[in-house]
Amino acid sequence: MSQQIVILAAGKGTRMGGEIPKVLLPLNIGEPIILHLLNEIKGLPQDTKPVIVVGFKKEMVMDALGDEYIYVTQFDQKGTGHAVLSAKDQIVAENFIVLNGDMPFTTKESLQKLIDSHHQNRSVVSMVTVKLENFEGGNKYFSSWGRIIRNAAGEVNKIREFKDSTDQERLITEVNTGTYMFNSVWIWDKLAQITDDNNQHEFYLTDIIELAIKDGKKVNSLSIDPKEAYGINNPEDLDFARKLL
Repeated sequence: MSQQIVILAAGKGTRMGGEIPKVLLPLNIGEPIILHLLNEIKGLPQDTKPVIVVGFKKEMVMDALGDEYIYVTQFDQKGTGHAVLSAKDQIVAENFIVLNGDMPFTTKESLQKLIDSHHQNRSVVSMVTVKLENFEGGNKYFSSWGRIIRNAAGEVNKIREFKDSTDQERLITEVNTGTYMFNSVWIWDKLAQITDDNNQHEFYLTDIIELAIKDGKKVNSLSIDPKEAYGINNPEDLDFARKLL
């Protein structure tokens, strides 16, 4: 089955100063954050150019990355679900992977495992998680991430965003990385069903998980090393990411 890659890169990066798009901040010797991810995915099977969802100062992103990619614009910052919907007209493959442009350490090997698992299980939705022992020390970084809620059989039942979680749900130590793989035909009707009825008033891509469950679909999941899921949201994160390199 065919697949392509969609990278979300529309954010302003307010906590990073907001002068340039966050994904263009230098991570290593002038190379922007997103370039590390783009270099990693080059070895993956793809049926067309990767799609990059841009927004804030999109011309800067496009000029920096060049014509190797397809660009679509998310004109309003209404959440990850809205960002993916913005790319709909450019999705031509049977399946597509959603990645965050500010997560530079995701590896080609893990993404290939995701692709293989998605196809082997004939999934309409697959997701990547991180399993932690606790939220102490370095794991504190993940403490505000969405929690993976599973049923008695160990199957993914829903994702609860941290700000919408109960105290009990916040004790769960498996978190959502925001990396997914979707069946293209299945997802578009589902995206039209999600609402912004949450604390952030955004259209969460995570709501797709509950819709899949209601649709009788099993959510496929893959866990990766926490280091691969490390994203950059503030200057402290950027400093730590540079040390990881």
